[in-house]
Amino acid sequence: MPTGAGKRFWGPIRSRKPLNSAGWFGSATKRLTIAYSLMILLNALAPIVVAQTEYQLKGNIKLDIRKIPFSRFGSYLSVSDTTEFQAPFRQEGIFLRTLHEGGKSAFRIQLVKDQAPVPFTASATPTLLTLSGGGGTVEICFQGPDRLRFRGSGVTLRLTTTGGWTVPYPGSRSEVNTGAMKYMLFPIKGHLKTSTTLTGDHSPILNLSGTSGVEAFETELDAYTSVWQAHAADGTFEEAKLAERVAYSKWLTTMPAVDPALRSGAEVAAYVNWESVVSPSGNLKRPAMLMSKNWMGSVWSWDQTFNAMATTLSDPELAWDQFLLPIDAQDPLGGFPDKWDADAIAWEFSKPPVHGWALAWMIDHGHFGDVAHLSQVYEPLEKWTDWYFRYRDSNGNGLPEYRHGNESGWDNSTVMIGGTPVESPDLSTYLILQMETLSDMASRLGRPAEALKWKQRSAQLLARMLARFWTGNEFVAFSVVDNTKIHSDSLLLTMPILLGNRLPPEVRSALVKDLMKRSAESAFGLPSEPPNSPFYQADGYWRGPIWAPSTMIIVEGLDRMGEHDFADSLRRKFSEMAQRSGMAENFDALTGTSLRDPAYTWTSSVYLLFANELATHPLR
Repeated sequence: MPTGAGKRFWGPIRSRKPLNSAGWFGSATKRLTIAYSLMILLNALAPIVVAQTEYQLKGNIKLDIRKIPFSRFGSYLSVSDTTEFQAPFRQEGIFLRTLHEGGKSAFRIQLVKDQAPVPFTASATPTLLTLSGGGGTVEICFQGPDRLRFRGSGVTLRLTTTGGWTVPYPGSRSEVNTGAMKYMLFPIKGHLKTSTTLTGDHSPILNLSGTSGVEAFETELDAYTSVWQAHAADGTFEEAKLAERVAYSKWLTTMPAVDPALRSGAEVAAYVNWESVVSPSGNLKRPAMLMSKNWMGSVWSWDQTFNAMATTLSDPELAWDQFLLPIDAQDPLGGFPDKWDADAIAWEFSKPPVHGWALAWMIDHGHFGDVAHLSQVYEPLEKWTDWYFRYRDSNGNGLPEYRHGNESGWDNSTVMIGGTPVESPDLSTYLILQMETLSDMASRLGRPAEALKWKQRSAQLLARMLARFWTGNEFVAFSVVDNTKIHSDSLLLTMPILLGNRLPPEVRSALVKDLMKRSAESAFGLPSEPPNSPFYQADGYWRGPIWAPSTMIIVEGLDRMGEHDFADSLRRKFSEMAQRSGMAENFDALTGTSLRDPAYTWTSSVYLLFANELATHPLR
């Protein structure tokens, strides 16, 4: 399998030049057909050269836009049925949305017959959305990140803005201006008529139809921020549709091989990661895989490390971009923000320093260990590490603390139930590993004195962590306010498992025994709070549900201890649950059903990692 894409194949998203102005999308249909046929042939030949324990992705899936947005790599546009979205994003109906300004609905999409909306259904593949109702159909496909093509017949397509105003342009064009984006709509075939509602906020309504309201029509929508660059339609609808299929097929060829039993979930996970990427804009200095294009449309500074790790196996360049995202936003004192998107950045909280561990993992998997890459991130990671000891150690005991549950990444964990600040062993664990990674980086960069310094600091913190938090049979935390010991059933206190064989044998044995007991309490993995805890809640965020990142951290620690069978059993339980329930933000520990955002990229990324590991190490 390829380990990287080399030259990007899904559109020049780094450029501000309109994607469709020249090149691929202006090519002849014959060229597109040949390219797509070659992709089909390569997929057909793949099983001949790949072991029977592996499966290559095909892209033949149906999507439910109530759960997974219809979007594409690099685009801030998406189409979703937001009826079941989390408030305040919930609205009845199907909407064309923009991920700018936190995720705003730009247009409600309806089908109209005889001047009245009609019921319709939506069916989607990774590259085509079809709306059917009232005896007609409308097809929607992307043509690069900033352009949508519409083709319909038998009905009128109605786009009702959810705020904004229109400017008429020659040639029946109409520009819709909103706070988040501007949109130019123009008919390629048929009519575009603009009106406003008679009541309410007078939102513009755009009706797209054939000349008599039933014949075929085609329309284009362009999204931009400043001024529309005039152009004619670039090729036919069929050419646009085929070009998108080629681009997506190329994305799939880079995906890691997966266990055949997990192939249907891997198809969904690959699409979720594909459609969740946006182009550089504003605070996002490089292509960014958002956590979701539903309502969690930002980057969080520990969530993205799991995307970087997974993407290392398919597109190292994109993986490096994901790793650098928080470094792009780092403040002068060394802190990383809590979350950010193209238009806003939040500094209220930090997130746990898993970055050194993640980078070591990425280096171990064959990338980024060279001087060029390491010199980019050595000093930022050094500042990020020292930030904790300078600004998150209020009692000066050399054990950094969390000042809010959100800073642990486990927002409402019962470790924090009595208040904060809290010294917790998971934070020390991440910093031990981060300093160990810095030691390795310094050695590779020819800085032996610094390598020794970081190695010594890592060892010292390990000794302090064990002396402070290990009681002889469990890890505990401490309140910084009054130094009281915090006992909690939260899975958070098992995160030192990530230290693997750095831990004394008796600590390793106790942790494994505890995790086996916890695993027996759920058929699907490791609950964040045990079901028999008085604080357990089925949909309690970090007080019950099963999560991808905690599972990933634990199985990596188990592997470091040689507990491969147990680790793989957890990988398989989690993966089978996600394959059945979707790539959700988290899962009910007792039923395995999906909870919260149903298309969350750290889940899809961890799924792809697990499915690959179960395929490539089946007899480990």
